Amino acid sequence: MNHQIWQSNGIEVLPQFLASLAIGLLIGLERERRLSSKAGLRTFALVALLGTLTAMLSSKIGSPWLLITGFCIVGVMIIAAYFTSPTEDNDPGTTTIAALLLCYALGALIWYEQTTLAVMLAIITTTLLYFKPELRGMTKRLTRRDLVSILQFLVLTFVILPILPNQNYGPYEAFNPHQIWMMVVLISGLSLAGYVALHWTAQRYGAPLLGLLGGLVSSTATTLVYARHAKTSEIMARLSAVVILLASQVVLLRLTVISAVVSPGLLTKLLPVMGLGLLFGLVVTLLDWRKLHTSSDLPMPKTSNPTEIPIALSFGLLYAVVLFFSAWLSDIAGSGGLYVVALISGLTDVDAITLSSLHLFDLDKLHDDQAVTAIAIAFLSNMIFKFGLVVFIGGMTLAKHVAAGFLAMGVGVALGLFML
Repeated sequence: MNHQIWQSNGIEVLPQFLASLAIGLLIGLERERRLSSKAGLRTFALVALLGTLTAMLSSKIGSPWLLITGFCIVGVMIIAAYFTSPTEDNDPGTTTIAALLLCYALGALIWYEQTTLAVMLAIITTTLLYFKPELRGMTKRLTRRDLVSILQFLVLTFVILPILPNQNYGPYEAFNPHQIWMMVVLISGLSLAGYVALHWTAQRYGAPLLGLLGGLVSSTATTLVYARHAKTSEIMARLSAVVILLASQVVLLRLTVISAVVSPGLLTKLLPVMGLGLLFGLVVTLLDWRKLHTSSDLPMPKTSNPTEIPIALSFGLLYAVVLFFSAWLSDIAGSGGLYVVALISGLTDVDAITLSSLHLFDLDKLHDDQAVTAIAIAFLSNMIFKFGLVVFIGGMTLAKHVAAGFLAMGVGVALGLFML
């Protein structure tokens, strides 16, 4: 290690000590503002310098015990400070103790030529310390249902996914358990983000946010809920139309994000199709929104937890089936067979055919134009199905408010396909 080359005055190691001092001052600045804290600006700065110094001396003598002993001494000293002189609010000081020990370790890390990592960790540490009220408020808003959702997603991602074989099986080698479950994780993650945000924000931000988050979880479920409530009044019908249109436009964004993650090479072809559909739909939706002068309460969409194991298994099975039929019909009937699958499967789920098309494109079994066309057909099919829900459940009044927006999205997508 180059630090073992000791020069006469030692000035060459000054930058490391300055970096340690900066880290200690950064974390200590936040702790200084806490009246109950037994360690502040100077203490944290000195501890960071001590970490660097003991690391240097340990390297010199070739033994880690000096560094370990310094760590233990810092811990014992700060614990003793809280034990012998408790604060007025009986704060045990565990956060400050942990921060001080971490500061010592960061000082040592700098000596071992990990300055960038140490600075990043110091910034993260200071951020966590400073935003204590916000983090506490966030945890209080978390319900048992939210925690279960997060734990289920972790099971899907870090327990089930790693044990699945990453190998192709079956006809057309279409079944890869690891790849199929990876798509389940991707869709569940996107849906979970919208699901949690939807329940946290509730009705506080009105129709636009409800439409955006509802579409992120399930545009079909959102359409069904607001179609049922649209009959109560003319204002409710207009508000429901805005929510339904926004939820459908989020599907376009969702498909674009999925494509960017799974198959970035298709994005240049898919982006104009999805982008024009989104642009045309937004213009009509904004015009409808400007006509409203009310903030009437809106019902919350009744959505299922997307990370529940049965729901994840159902999507995985649907994706595998759609993938097989897409490969099979593409083989025996060309692109026409794929488009039939897209038309049928898109009625209930756009994600499965989208992921299937992206997978076949990555395997060079589909041209980029064919994959984009299949995704567009699935979206149009899904939009037709949702418009049917609007007509039969919400009635003609809601259908009239929704029709222009759906037509605009359809025209935009069709124009994008024509430009391929």
